[in-house]
Amino acid sequence: MAAITLDGKALAVELEAELRERVARLRAHLAGPPPVLATILVGADPASATYVRMKGNACRRVGMESLPIALPAETTTEELLAVIDSLNDDPHVRGILLQHPVSAHINERACFDRIAPEKDVDGVTSLGFGRMSMKEPAFGSATPAGIMRLLRHHQIPLRGKRATVIGRSAILGRPMATMLDHADCTVTLCHRFTADLPRHLVDADIVVAALGRREFIRAGWLQDQVVIVDAGYHPPIDGAPAAGDVELSASLLARAAAYTPVPGGVGPMTIATLIAQTVESAEQVAMLEPALVRG
Repeated sequence: MAAITLDGKALAVELEAELRERVARLRAHLAGPPPVLATILVGADPASATYVRMKGNACRRVGMESLPIALPAETTTEELLAVIDSLNDDPHVRGILLQHPVSAHINERACFDRIAPEKDVDGVTSLGFGRMSMKEPAFGSATPAGIMRLLRHHQIPLRGKRATVIGRSAILGRPMATMLDHADCTVTLCHRFTADLPRHLVDADIVVAALGRREFIRAGWLQDQVVIVDAGYHPPIDGAPAAGDVELSASLLARAAAYTPVPGGVGPMTIATLIAQTVESAEQVAMLEPALVRG
């Protein structure tokens, strides 16, 4: 049987439809402007600018407003902190996104942690990560939270399964491992210093690839009926199509249980989850019961 396609693009469309209804209820309740997601872009990286633009488009599709803030690459940490402070103080801004990465001379962690917890809809603060780790209320990092929503939607069994996460970034790999652990998986977290990586993959029921290297995970390393979640994206090059971190060969797809396509899998769910968490932030302030969308 062919692998199930974990279609993030289709699920994001469904989620946006419900978010439009929730935003409409918010506006009717508040009799005022829609909630605002502020996005901060430091420098002129084309890929980052594209991501910010896509998030702005998603805001408008559900009836929210986007406040894009573009800062020059030479912006200092102090200047960026001041911008974040002003957004923290703005009652119309319900979510703040600092696009990663920022310029190398900026203290990125200090800037992430300056975001008010109730506006940390991208789940990037140390406090948010700590609360999520302890199963306390917090907005989860958008990409792993979107992945979990996608897995739930397709009713992928998680309890008791062996999950291997490759990549340990603070906004993807580490929170992903924690969320899978909370779902009662037995989790292995691998990274660039992991010896004999294939050995950690051969028995994995679920593989989450988030290492940022084109087709580094070879098809032959994965067992039959594996669930493949590919959080990598590498654009077309030399006539080859876009690809992720996993070699999605025809033979692998013939024996895998499920997989996320690249593009159209994890990416749309990241954006949809970011918007959903901004709406939830606004609902909390308005004291409306969030109509949580479950995958």
